[in-house]
Amino acid sequence: MATKKVVKKATPKKAVKKTKPAKTPGLKKGSKLICNICGMVVAVDTACGCVETCDLICCGKPMKVNK
Repeated sequence: MATKKVVKKATPKKAVKKTKPAKTPGLKKGSKLICNICGMVVAVDTACGCVETCDLICCGKPMKVNK
């Protein structure tokens, strides 16, 4: 007796839409963040475009946007 091989048919792939990175409202190019404990200041050269909010940590606490 010969056994039949099961052949799966290839399904067409769905088209993937390209999306623009989401803009983070608080961290734009030129923003400055400051640590309230040690006073270190960080300037943003390039925004990352993450979907979630990015926090920069210094001295164990998130840095705050300097106005």
